[in-house]
Amino acid sequence: MLALTTFTTLALFAKVALGGTKLWDGSFNAFSSSADFDKWSWSNQVGPYQWYIHGSAATSKYLAVDPSYKNPASSEARGLKLTIDSTSSWNGQSMARTELIPQTTANLGSGNLFYHFSIKRSSTNPPVSNIEHQIAFFESHFTELKYGVGSNPTDLQWHVGGVAKWSTPWTADTWFNFAYDIDFSAGTVGLWQSTGSSPLVKVVQNIGASTSTNSADWHLGVLRIPFGSTTTDLFFSGVYVEQGPITTSVGTGGGGGTTPISTPSSSTPVSTPISTTISTTSSTPPTSTSTAAGPLQTKYGQCGGNGYTGPTVCASGSTCTPISPPYYSQVCQFAGIG
Repeated sequence: MLALTTFTTLALFAKVALGGTKLWDGSFNAFSSSADFDKWSWSNQVGPYQWYIHGSAATSKYLAVDPSYKNPASSEARGLKLTIDSTSSWNGQSMARTELIPQTTANLGSGNLFYHFSIKRSSTNPPVSNIEHQIAFFESHFTELKYGVGSNPTDLQWHVGGVAKWSTPWTADTWFNFAYDIDFSAGTVGLWQSTGSSPLVKVVQNIGASTSTNSADWHLGVLRIPFGSTTTDLFFSGVYVEQGPITTSVGTGGGGGTTPISTPSSSTPVSTPISTTISTTSSTPPTSTSTAAGPLQTKYGQCGGNGYTGPTVCASGSTCTPISPPYYSQVCQFAGIG
């Protein structure tokens, strides 16, 4: 009887800890060096990530993989060090950016999904607290992490629609584990969080949000506003997206495989470049903020473009501006911000 009870208890625990179905694996196991990220291009869409939002220097200046860069609790072979510095201007913008985008044919925008990742900063090359950092954000910025903003700029903050809903002091050399709990059907988002090897717990219940994604507009990385000249290193591990119920154990969901990234066959489909927060434009004229009606888009959020259905009116003091044709986004930009 005791054995049966123990087995039942373990089975229930396993169901809670390992309940989800992985839809996309962002593990860095397939990357033996930074050069593997360069194997991706619009005509050669291989690997788990699109890699084009970065500065003009070599990829090795912005991305590095190593076993020491992962959360020790993770079952993956290596983690990622991601860097922004004085060379990190993308498309001539007055902000620093280094970001990876999921490369997948899976639907990452339907039902109740959990976007998992772990993040760490070091005491070496830390983010500066007097400059805004947007981290792990969606195209429309309906949810994201931020640092260097508000009344607690040294806290790592979780935002929904540009409003802080949760924060914690961002201590150096501590792994912070997150899962965005996104119910795309209900239009809500919540937050699960833990540190180190501790299992995820829900720290914010789901609240209403303008949840939307085209499955290729989640930005794993950092955007710093204004540009700044300092070097900042962030570390990522345990990245994956699953369909609920959530996997709460850290390290069990994002192990991934070790299949090396290779050149695809000639039959590999090539899709149209996806939009990014500051990347694309459409034939729709820029939208002014003088006719504000309905929900407002935050600064640097998408406000127009082909297939876009989110807010089209920008926050006060900004305008909806086409960026980088021939793609298809428009972005809320403040005066003086290129």
